Amino acid sequence: MSQQGYVAAPPYSQAQPGGYQGGFGHYGGPPQAFNAPQAAGVMKSPASSPAGMPPPSVPSQYNPNVQQNGAHPQRYASPSAASPTYAQPSHSVYNSMASPAPPPTQQLTNQMSAINLGSYGSMQSPLPPPTASAHPGRQSTHMSPQMAPPQSPLINMQASGQPMGGQSMAGPPMGGQSMGGQSMAGPPMGGQSMGGQSMAGPPMGGQSMAGPPMGGQSMAGPPMGGQSMAGPPMGGQSMGGPPMGGQSMAGPQLPSGPGTFQQHGAGPTGPASYPQQGGQFGGLMSGPQPGMPGGFPGAPGPLAGPPQKKLDPDSIPSITQVIEDDKARLGGQVFSTNIRGQVPPLVTTDFTVQDQGNASPRFIRCTTYSLPCTAELAKQCQVPLASIIKPFAKLPKNEAPLYVVNHGETGPIRCNRCKAYMCPYMQFIDGGRRYQCTFCSCVNEVPAFYFQHLDHMGRRVDFYERPELSLGSYEFVATLDYCKNKKPPSPPAYVFMIDVSYTNIKSGLVKLICDELKTLLEKLPREDGAETSAVKVGFVTYNKVLHFYNVKSALAQPQMMVVSDTAEMFVPLLDGFLVDYQESRAVIYNLLDQIPDMFADTNESETVFAPVIQAGVEAFKAAECSGKLFIFHSSMPTAEAPGKLKNRDDKKLVNTDKEKTLFQPQKGVYEQLSKDCVAQGCCVDLFLFPSQFLDLATMADVPSHTGGSVYKYNNFQVETDGEHFLRDLRKDVQKSLGFDAVMRVRTSTGFRATDFFGGIFMNNTTDVEMAAVDCDKAVTVEFKHDDTLGEETGALMQCALLYTTIGGQRRLRIHNLSLNCTSQLSEMYKCCETDSLINFFAKSAYRAILNQPVKNVRDILVNQTAHMLACYRKNCATPSAASQLILPDSMKVFPVYMNSLIKTAPLVGSAELCTDDRAHQRLSVMAMGVEDTQLQLYPRLIPLHNVDVGSEAVPAPLRCSAERLTESGMFLLENGHSIFLWLGQSSPPDLIQSLFNVPSLAHLQPGHMFALPELDNPLSRKVRSIISELLEKRPNSMKLQVVRQRDKAETLFRQFLVEDKGLHGGTSYMDFLCFVHREIRQLLT
Repeated sequence: MSQQGYVAAPPYSQAQPGGYQGGFGHYGGPPQAFNAPQAAGVMKSPASSPAGMPPPSVPSQYNPNVQQNGAHPQRYASPSAASPTYAQPSHSVYNSMASPAPPPTQQLTNQMSAINLGSYGSMQSPLPPPTASAHPGRQSTHMSPQMAPPQSPLINMQASGQPMGGQSMAGPPMGGQSMGGQSMAGPPMGGQSMGGQSMAGPPMGGQSMAGPPMGGQSMAGPPMGGQSMAGPPMGGQSMGGPPMGGQSMAGPQLPSGPGTFQQHGAGPTGPASYPQQGGQFGGLMSGPQPGMPGGFPGAPGPLAGPPQKKLDPDSIPSITQVIEDDKARLGGQVFSTNIRGQVPPLVTTDFTVQDQGNASPRFIRCTTYSLPCTAELAKQCQVPLASIIKPFAKLPKNEAPLYVVNHGETGPIRCNRCKAYMCPYMQFIDGGRRYQCTFCSCVNEVPAFYFQHLDHMGRRVDFYERPELSLGSYEFVATLDYCKNKKPPSPPAYVFMIDVSYTNIKSGLVKLICDELKTLLEKLPREDGAETSAVKVGFVTYNKVLHFYNVKSALAQPQMMVVSDTAEMFVPLLDGFLVDYQESRAVIYNLLDQIPDMFADTNESETVFAPVIQAGVEAFKAAECSGKLFIFHSSMPTAEAPGKLKNRDDKKLVNTDKEKTLFQPQKGVYEQLSKDCVAQGCCVDLFLFPSQFLDLATMADVPSHTGGSVYKYNNFQVETDGEHFLRDLRKDVQKSLGFDAVMRVRTSTGFRATDFFGGIFMNNTTDVEMAAVDCDKAVTVEFKHDDTLGEETGALMQCALLYTTIGGQRRLRIHNLSLNCTSQLSEMYKCCETDSLINFFAKSAYRAILNQPVKNVRDILVNQTAHMLACYRKNCATPSAASQLILPDSMKVFPVYMNSLIKTAPLVGSAELCTDDRAHQRLSVMAMGVEDTQLQLYPRLIPLHNVDVGSEAVPAPLRCSAERLTESGMFLLENGHSIFLWLGQSSPPDLIQSLFNVPSLAHLQPGHMFALPELDNPLSRKVRSIISELLEKRPNSMKLQVVRQRDKAETLFRQFLVEDKGLHGGTSYMDFLCFVHREIRQLLT
């Protein structure tokens, strides 16, 4: 029988119950199976269809038409009862990833015969056995630093043997990295790759060995994939030049100086003790050979050879390594945006942007910088096409702020047909009298005032003098046509609304807020170059009723007006409610002193909430301005009034089809409020201080549709949480932002924006409305094809944001970006950006849980991961043993992020988690940019015990796993929302003394410590500076939690170690990778 359909498949090629089952249902498409054509003459065993399911009935081949990518408006298709895609296994896969499987180590050994991180297409050809000159136990690497092939990103490899590209360098050559459970240090063992069985035969499965790697043929020509030819080497071939990412080089390489590898002993034939083997390891193999272990699942193997050891976690791709490599390659450099479709450095790398015609990656990042030319290709690979746009991103001091272009009365120049704004992509023709729009091809007249001659290259002579012709990002001053009612806008206002119910007075919160506002109001945001802020301020306190304050500068004392009819909300005063802080400072100070005393004896514990927002909207309407409400609130609004809520927290719904209701806001009043707020340009920022459930999903609905933020401080105490809250408040009040914003994304012909995710409101399908947009908020935009894209013309997008500045000026902020288009999937994968992809997946999954069972969403995420990687394997990698896991270089750490996403609170489905916290995390992520989701899903774990106190640098982060912690170590972990200082049990006393001023760890009281004492020694100064730098850099404040090893509080810390098993369910990274590998193999068989 033909060997074809069966190459060296380890035993787990059969599906095991308890896994994610079935074919793949794309978010928008009907669930379909993914069947590769079977090898002729091989009967597919029934065991390979998922347990408990009929074999998929759809006979579709794995071809470009497999998945429908755009026909369905709803991204996650609702599961149909009959669909095999969502077949529910007997119990949740996330609590036990592969239940009836062997123990983890062994299972892993069985599952990953080999990992290979290929850049494009480079899978090993089968290799001959090693020669006598191979050096056992010496370092072997499989990628060369100098020269990656033109299409694969350069991989920097130091010779010091740190694992690169997820490969372990110490130990046996792992040429397509066969990881059959062998020890990673020590001589190459024969037969490492097979199903975890060790044997004393020749090395197999694409191991790296000395000798030209050829398809079993030895010849004296150039060593190519089994054939000699005079062209450039191809994917999968070994060459005298650089191996491609993931290719195996001839012979173990021995480091000889940084970054260079010598090649040793590539002899044509092996020593006599290694006879040339047929089959996958040499020539053709016609069936199982005697003494060859594991050619087929279940084939017995001899037990010769050293005993198996645990698989080395260093051999699988590492995010920290990828980040460090990118920093080493691109850190500190200038990134010029003059090339279409170039992939920028990672968000974690420090670099300077020079705008030369495309928007900075700080403003726009994409899931891929090379779009597939056709909808068919996009369906085939299932890589989502999306941009993450952060229109107000902060720019570092060494980058120029955006230029402002003012064309006076005529306003910005736009295409007559598609309304795109003048930008570097417009083509001037006819001696400069007309221009052709590159978005829609319409030819427009150039207005007389704008005319300029063209040079010999057809470019305008004033090209470099006009930002809109030479830069990717700039602003236009908008004319009255762009203003509401054709009137210039008023400067925005900030209204502070303080809940003065019993709990907030007793906790000291009200006094804390009033004291802080005295100094904070001095720092209101202002226009660049302005002496003072134009922002007006107003004050409201409330419990069951609302108190408005007149703080007009002419008054000696502030006046209070009470509105008790909360059903018909109105603002009782116009003049004196919103005032200029500088003019009314004395009256405001007076008021802030009085508020805590005025309510000191209150017993009122009931509050209203919706009328408070309504009051803010009415105030802005009356003043004809936009603005922001800062609401400080502590409990569920239970007083009789519109928007009254009742407790609907029900843990019994977790892991049922009704779990989605826990994330859905209660309809009615709050829905209408969101509309009113957006129409008026009223943004809501909510500071919550709950001691029990308060239905955050509903209360945060308005902030999440108006571009606002939600901050939450559980069981707030002034002593422990006060500083943490005040840091958030200061950042929030001082943020630079735009008000009353409308954003539209235009694209060149062939594709268009179809879906938008973020803290936004949409009245129609194209206009993204935001009551305000600040420097931390991002909108994720998904694109779909509506025609074929051309490789020559590329694809263009223009994001135009109309908004009111903090000084009350109406402006248009324009960001332009040009991308490549390709008909080669390998090129598309090469230009992918993992951090952007995971931002997109997080947002689309978090939206999907509003309409679907959480378990279905998890299944879809895993299936799509497998699908994207299977498509790469099938179309871009050269054929190789099915037992090898091959990942595209640009996505090699994608599984780590995906596994971390599936373990996040909103998706994990555990009754132990607080419903409000899950809803809070869901809403926070919806508005995040790429750097924030990256950090949220892969926290930084920084070792501090061996920090160099003399250096400016922060120590390099370690992989997020408990295996990296040491008993004598001290580690800082942060993810942008939480920050921990973990102390090992054997931490040296002098370290503890230097940091905490106590003689030993036993004297420490971590529960009472939320900041490090200011001690005058180098270590204390260094650690405090690292922490304060992090707090400064992140959008949110973080409360430091000091954790001792094996204390009760350590469990909280451990849930952030995302490469390990999840606390509330969810698998380790290693197990997830095996699982995905199994899914990929199932898709391909």
